[in-house]
Amino acid sequence: RVRFASVALYAFCRVADDVVDEGDDPAEGLLQLRRRLDCIYQGNPENHLEDHALALVVHQHKLPRPLLDGLLDGFGWDAEGIRYDSMEALHGYCARVAGTVGAMMAWIMGARASSTLARACELGVAMQLTNIARDIGEDARNGRLYIPRAWFREIGMDADQWLAQPVFDARIAAFTQRLLLRADVLYRRGEFGLSELPWDCRPAIQAARLVYAEIG
Repeated sequence: RVRFASVALYAFCRVADDVVDEGDDPAEGLLQLRRRLDCIYQGNPENHLEDHALALVVHQHKLPRPLLDGLLDGFGWDAEGIRYDSMEALHGYCARVAGTVGAMMAWIMGARASSTLARACELGVAMQLTNIARDIGEDARNGRLYIPRAWFREIGMDADQWLAQPVFDARIAAFTQRLLLRADVLYRRGEFGLSELPWDCRPAIQAARLVYAEIG
């Protein structure tokens, strides 16, 4: 029932992420994506398959643009190399790149109460924290650090020095555990929103929740 809308949303999010993450000029890529989004919401999408598909979703489901703007903001933070000093700052990033996707998925399923959207955002943030915990090494090798820098300072560790020569040890393992413990809290909170989804959507979201938590 919501398969087309889900695939269309995923396609645009995936392409947008790649444009910013893998393009030669992330800032220009982000400007192009915002122009493409303007055209989509004006009902005149550019000649990209994913833009035409998303335009149909926007029209059929009245998808709120601030959610997609928030997603692009998060991609922009990656492009700018924003540093995350605290868990609160990291939450802000996760809310943009993943919480927005959770809210959009709930929206196209027809679950639009503010409490349901909040739980969907929390589930998205939990999944993003799992991603971050899984990818600490890969991100570090690419010069990226999502572990809150305050955590490094708490144990007298220099974050930039570690980032220059990243190695896995007990200290990084402890940071990983802290990320996953925070994710677990949000997975449990997110589960409260399952009963507010249409019955035919609950099994898929519960499966996604359990699979992602198991990755952690």
